[in-house]
Amino acid sequence: MTQIPTSLGLNTLEQSQVARIAGTTITLGGLVSAAVILILALAASWLVTRALRRVRERADRTRQAVYLLERLTAYGIIVVGVMAAISAAGVNLSSLTVFAGALGIGVGLGLQGVVKEFVSGLFLIFDRMVSVGDYIEIEDIGIRGAIMEIGPRATRVRTNDNVNVLVPNSRLIEQPVTNWTLKGDTRRIHVPFSVAYGSDRGKVRDAVLSAARASPFTLPETETRKSQVWLVAFGDKGLSFELLVWPTREAVKRPAAMHAAYTWLIADALDAAGVEVPVSQTDIRLRAAFGMEGEDALQRLGYGVRPATGGFPQRSAPTANDAADDVMAAAREEMSEGEPDPPADRQGG
Repeated sequence: MTQIPTSLGLNTLEQSQVARIAGTTITLGGLVSAAVILILALAASWLVTRALRRVRERADRTRQAVYLLERLTAYGIIVVGVMAAISAAGVNLSSLTVFAGALGIGVGLGLQGVVKEFVSGLFLIFDRMVSVGDYIEIEDIGIRGAIMEIGPRATRVRTNDNVNVLVPNSRLIEQPVTNWTLKGDTRRIHVPFSVAYGSDRGKVRDAVLSAARASPFTLPETETRKSQVWLVAFGDKGLSFELLVWPTREAVKRPAAMHAAYTWLIADALDAAGVEVPVSQTDIRLRAAFGMEGEDALQRLGYGVRPATGGFPQRSAPTANDAADDVMAAAREEMSEGEPDPPADRQGG
């Protein structure tokens, strides 16, 4: 059996013409080399990204800088790998006409959206108006959650129900987006509640403020950030109040649980203070019946007389608050993951 020299086999592979592009011969050996280079570039990009991601998870105040380095390094390795693969395939990169023509054909065939989302992702990374870890809300589509990743095509947002939503990068640039934790700050929230007419407004204020200040997810008060209770309206059923409070950054990221927790605290505080909350009721004023008036007429009709003083049973101890437990569990989880703590003057007590 006649053996073909290995060098002859390689030369034959390299000289196997596949196509000609702009006067450049594309060989089978060049395509194989290009494929190997692309695979190596993708593998290197994946390894570097994974390593930097582990560094970012352990970092605290440099997390955003590490994420920026992670994205740029991954994109850079892929771009260099693509250019090297094209060169290994035998395409002359100095021919800008060919490269520009191929790019124009690709965009014309439907890559406009891909290029748009990729550029938008770069803007999001460099602009940093929304960053990984921020809690955002997109009102028109009803999405609210934390940004977990800014990819080349879409941004991954994880809701508090652990649902991952992919939002196109351009959507975060072209449409209004509410960032509740921009620059790591907090915000003031309004928690509405009502009490029955005739309640002592001073007692209501003191009871609710005491409960809010004792909450572990309420920030200590400063000159510019104080917990307050406002009387906002005379409602159909009672007096309408609002609790204004500054929660911790971890609580802000769970708005539904936070509102529910404060509402539960208010209910416990009002019960302990003996303050009646309004209920739906209709009062019928009976002027006369069977020649009788008022309570005598009601008794004649078979209705008992309403007690002079009413209200709900008072509780001396607060009840179990599942929403508060949910907020505190989220705070402990973020601290265990290396989330940067808020400044010392804003930590929850």
